[in-house]
Amino acid sequence: MEIGFVGLGKMGGAMVERLLARGHKVSAYARTRESVEAIAAKGAYGAESLEDLVASLPLPRIIWVMVPAGQATDSIIHQLIHFMEPGDCIIDGGNSFYKNSMANARALEEKEIFFLDAGVSGGVWGLENGYCLMVGGEEEAFNLLRPIFVDLAPPGGFLHVGPNGAGHFVKMIHNGIEYGMLQAYAEGFELMHGKEDFGLDLGKIAHLWNQGGVIRSWLLELCENIFREEPDLKSVWAYVEDSGEGRWTVAEAMEQDAPAPVITTALLERLRSRQSSFFSAKVIAALRKEFGGHKIRSDHDE
Repeated sequence: MEIGFVGLGKMGGAMVERLLARGHKVSAYARTRESVEAIAAKGAYGAESLEDLVASLPLPRIIWVMVPAGQATDSIIHQLIHFMEPGDCIIDGGNSFYKNSMANARALEEKEIFFLDAGVSGGVWGLENGYCLMVGGEEEAFNLLRPIFVDLAPPGGFLHVGPNGAGHFVKMIHNGIEYGMLQAYAEGFELMHGKEDFGLDLGKIAHLWNQGGVIRSWLLELCENIFREEPDLKSVWAYVEDSGEGRWTVAEAMEQDAPAPVITTALLERLRSRQSSFFSAKVIAALRKEFGGHKIRSDHDE
């Protein structure tokens, strides 16, 4: 098939490479000319502009947008509308908020342009292993893109999950679950790391748990790699970013009046990691002294 790609970052560029390797023709455009030239050297058509990108594709035109969620994605989609025709299709493959995706779908429907919201998981390993794709939108458009999904995903790795918005909603929940899993692994390994008198080898334990253990996973495979390279993680700064999906998942839980304590706590722990000193802990320590006479520890206490 022939497809256009907007955005050639870590994910977008690798997805284009995977499609090219499987015989698809790809036209590519990005904000930086260097990334366009780099992917053109691998066989893609390097578009000079969004208009050039659209013009390079046969009808019905298919364009995958892979830029940061929010204003950047909305801006690209609304620019593309001016160059596209009824029957064309835009896929938003970024981590957009699902309600924004529903709004973009309505705007494109007025122009009779198909819209798919595709949650994409796989990270930097996707080029080699494939991407898990959670797709929302019209089934007609989904079926049109099936050859693309087949080659981007591993076997069984893509699914039409529902109407517009459903793809990004499912990806949001996927990432919310990821927050909780990462937090659980992190706490467990911290407890083992702190048990110094046992001299535990965290890399070997991660490998062991993946041999039939109930908590085996790809994340544990990555833990094994990490701890084998640097058991104490001395070069890693204890500052954890969040890309938005965890916050949206917690907000969705509140909107549904549904308890999600694990995901909520995992999100709050990420926020706490960004404090050089935990002021909240200072408040609690001071209050415990006030009501119970408990000693406040200082930096000099062992």
